[in-house]
Amino acid sequence: MTPAPLLAAGIATDIAAEGKSAAVTDWAARIGWLVALLLFIALVYWLMREGWKWRATLQGDLPELPSAPEEPGPAVLTMTGRYHGSTTAGQWLDRIVARGLGTRSRAELTLTDAGLDVVRPGADDFFVPAARLRGARLDKGIAGKVLTEGGVLVVTWEHGERLIDSGFRSDRAAEHTAWAEALNTMIEKNSTEGAER
Repeated sequence: MTPAPLLAAGIATDIAAEGKSAAVTDWAARIGWLVALLLFIALVYWLMREGWKWRATLQGDLPELPSAPEEPGPAVLTMTGRYHGSTTAGQWLDRIVARGLGTRSRAELTLTDAGLDVVRPGADDFFVPAARLRGARLDKGIAGKVLTEGGVLVVTWEHGERLIDSGFRSDRAAEHTAWAEALNTMIEKNSTEGAER
């Protein structure tokens, strides 16, 4: 016999003599890694939750949100869509989480002469009196949510001593321009009337 077949025969004899094959899976190690991974994910979620609660504590000086008046008057515009969150005005990543303003949700907006009524199923509703509205514009993002240019209607309003930007996206994005124009017209009208008094 040549050396190569002899070597192969010797290896085959050694393997057959062992009587078993090598372990394919070390289940104890796999389960250990899986448990460690799950604990790491739980730790990350817990830290995120604690950070959210800490941010709410830091923003605890934000007053209660106003509710809609009994008779707000006839609707100038209505819109259904999504509420994407609120931030400190001009700082699209500085999310405000106090008073439920950080909760993204569906939203129904109604603009009347009294102000902007925001109804949010599953979250706290709020009302922005017309005298507190400061501006409206179309933007591409707010509170970490980025969309196409003009994809978010951003309403700037004053609450307490803060200027707040709140972002909304209509189910029909073509409505955004009409909303921005109507809000800015109302703000201009209110500021003109206020100056005349």
